[in-house]
Amino acid sequence: MTNEERYERGLQTLQKMAGEEDVRMIEGMGEFHPDFGHMMIAFGFGDIYSRSAFDLKQREVITLTSLITQGATEQLPFHLHAALNVGMSPEEILELVMHCAAYAGFPKACGALTVVKRVFDERNIVPNTK
Repeated sequence: MTNEERYERGLQTLQKMAGEEDVRMIEGMGEFHPDFGHMMIAFGFGDIYSRSAFDLKQREVITLTSLITQGATEQLPFHLHAALNVGMSPEEILELVMHCAAYAGFPKACGALTVVKRVFDERNIVPNTK
């Protein structure tokens, strides 16, 4: 597969996951640093997210877990939106954060929960927490 084919496959996967605003944001990174933008789409979304062993929802569970355990809250909004776009429910996201608290600690889970609340507020999501 050529680099251009990998990029196109990655762009198609990215469009399934993200809204047009997020796609433009990622393409904007490529305008600032073309090699990095190409690598992120071709490798990240073309080679990794496009593999068939997991569907996009499963991949977002893995990604969110990894980001939370690293404390990488700056990447959480994009992946929370993507997770919701590919079928994760708000309740599944909240359960994932709670589960991560047991392994990554409450400070990282609390930081993640703050971001989750912000994304839910943006999308007018009121989770069923009963």
